[in-house]
Amino acid sequence: MRDFTEEELKQFDGKNGRPAYTAYDDKVYDVTGNHEFRNGLHSGIHPCGVDLTDEMLDAPHGDEVMDKVPMIGRLVK
Repeated sequence: MRDFTEEELKQFDGKNGRPAYTAYDDKVYDVTGNHEFRNGLHSGIHPCGVDLTDEMLDAPHGDEVMDKVPMIGRLVK
């Protein structure tokens, strides 16, 4: 497991061939290649490379969706 700062996480935005990572609840997930995250965006709205914890509150799904992608680290603030 790797620790990521918010600044480091920004590098993994899923654009121009870069891996796509996102954070939720202080955990970092690799969403590269996940069909829900295309071109660095989830559902065409939420960017990769950031903490999506607050956005999850308004999502039409619960946090169980995060069980479907590999957790690769944790977000340190």
